[in-house]
Amino acid sequence: MTIRKELRFGFALMAMIIVALLLIIPWGHVTNGHLGLIMLGLVVVAIMLGFPTAFTLMGMGMFFGWLSYRSVNPDIAVRQILDLMVQRTYAVMSNDVLIAIPLFVFMGYLVERANLIDKLFKSLHLALARVPGALAVATIVTCAIFATATGIVGAVVTLMGLLALPAMLRAGYSVQLAAGAITAGGCLGILIPPSVLLIVYGATAGVSVVKLYAGAFFPGIMLAALYVGYVIVVAKWKPHLAPPLPLSERMVPLPPVAQTLSARGSNAITGLFGGLNDTSLAKKTVLGQLLLAVLPALVISALLAMVYFSATAPLVVTDTSGLTETGGLVAAPLEEKSEVNNGVQEPPAELGGLKEPPAETTGIQEPPAAASAASVEPAAQASAMAAASAPGTEAAAAAAPERLAAPTWYWVFLAIGLGLALLINWLMSWQRLEIFKMLLVSFFPLAVLIISVLGSIVFGLATPTEAAAVGGLGGMLLAGAYRYVNARATPGGSALGRTAVELVGIVRESSFLTAKTSAMVCWLFVGSSIFSASFALLGGQELIETWVLSLGLTTLQFLLLSQFIIFILGWPLEWTEIIVIFMPIFIPLLAKFNVDPLFFGLLVALNLQTAFLSPPVAMAAFYLKGVSPKHVTLNQIFAGMMPFMGIQVLALFLLYTFPAIGLWLPGLLYK
Repeated sequence: MTIRKELRFGFALMAMIIVALLLIIPWGHVTNGHLGLIMLGLVVVAIMLGFPTAFTLMGMGMFFGWLSYRSVNPDIAVRQILDLMVQRTYAVMSNDVLIAIPLFVFMGYLVERANLIDKLFKSLHLALARVPGALAVATIVTCAIFATATGIVGAVVTLMGLLALPAMLRAGYSVQLAAGAITAGGCLGILIPPSVLLIVYGATAGVSVVKLYAGAFFPGIMLAALYVGYVIVVAKWKPHLAPPLPLSERMVPLPPVAQTLSARGSNAITGLFGGLNDTSLAKKTVLGQLLLAVLPALVISALLAMVYFSATAPLVVTDTSGLTETGGLVAAPLEEKSEVNNGVQEPPAELGGLKEPPAETTGIQEPPAAASAASVEPAAQASAMAAASAPGTEAAAAAAPERLAAPTWYWVFLAIGLGLALLINWLMSWQRLEIFKMLLVSFFPLAVLIISVLGSIVFGLATPTEAAAVGGLGGMLLAGAYRYVNARATPGGSALGRTAVELVGIVRESSFLTAKTSAMVCWLFVGSSIFSASFALLGGQELIETWVLSLGLTTLQFLLLSQFIIFILGWPLEWTEIIVIFMPIFIPLLAKFNVDPLFFGLLVALNLQTAFLSPPVAMAAFYLKGVSPKHVTLNQIFAGMMPFMGIQVLALFLLYTFPAIGLWLPGLLYK
């Protein structure tokens, strides 16, 4: 029955497109612009029928491009369209931005196979056990963290469907809430860097991928926070939909040292300090456990010190002494004289006070004026140079300026930081210490990889392509390290040898999947490039632009119209098709309405998550259905996704109302 409903919806949508074309096109006088609209409608219908997107775009583009050339010069139309195909294909091949796509995809597949997402999910749901809806919250947080390392929606949804869905169903969670949390969290990879969508949009719109990554950072966090807030509210309002974890599932087995010392007190830090004097315990082991326990306080202290040195850094004053403004050959000697005469003075009497300077002392002079520059007394110059170079003088003291006084906000920040450190130490029980160690093992290596890749991009230390290459190497090392740890924990043969064999298989499989995904994206770019060129040749872009401008829309109305169209297109089409087909139509209109392409790209990225969450072509639902138990139906998954789609609309509204959410960080880093 579900398939029939989907087919009915799809055929109804295709019928609406065809009827619209029949009504809009003046069939008695069809121009090239109308042929462009026909081509656009036919492409959407063909993709909905299941034809390969890339080759459909390429075939439609070449056929209608040939019609355009044929209307001008039929004799050379075939040669022209073949030349166009070669030129557009070469342009895609020479686009340096696209090199980052296979490298990021390769990194994502390696991290996916590193077998750390299950450890990360388990440690997070134990750490968040006291939060309402802990399992669903841990699912969304895990998806958000994993999205920053992979960006592969299908992989994240599938893995979390295997790990989180059975755990939530066993805990008595509602099927709808569990499915919605997994599908919505899994789609965060579309928006959160290193999103492949942002690379594709940047290459299509000519926007810096680095700025897009910086701009998408806070909107991604905002959307994940909205998801988490919704889950907590639902779990608090209707506890039967997300029951709290039983106490037995919150407990972590303690190691022997912790079991011995836990009898002396519940606080791990004080217990470990006391254990240093216990001769029955290995001091090295106790010291290592103590270092782990106070690690959060040490990190907070280091952060406070960094902020202090940054806030009290002396102002750097650029020394412009001896520099002459361009064309100011006479002004320089006058300034030197004033410095020798101890600062700013009234004009000398011979200049006649505040009046226009005589001709021989103004503006740019002829070469003879250089003689006056040399008329400065040699003794004065020598004394000034000696004063500047002599140790112990004011000039030497100015070379090492004192630090500034710490501002008021720093002391507030210091108080909060110290209070947080004391609170963490006070709450550090033996159970929490074990959970913290689990988080450290599962999250810290991944966090280092994420920070090194995204941090190097955002702060301008490396291009996206260079950072993606380093990320691929880091993903390979991470996969090897975790496989080695697992191999050591299981008996049988050499752990190093088994790790090497498994790593070769991981790299081979990841390389194959990367080649498959990258080939799809590159063919999409070739097809869309040919399609866009033919659409422009036919005058379709000009026709749409004229129509939109004739509506007299304001900037807000244009944004609402464009985002509504993208939202509707997200039902039958995937984000790749929307970006490569429709963005070349919208991008030229942005300048007409004074819309920043960077801001528009963030809105589109946030909006296009509906392509994975909106039925009937919600790919995330089908990914989840493929790994879920038989009693979980597609209708239940769709119902669970609906509230999260509403949250996406809210996030779009917040981003438009407060553009600084997306534009503040790029503006701060790339002034």
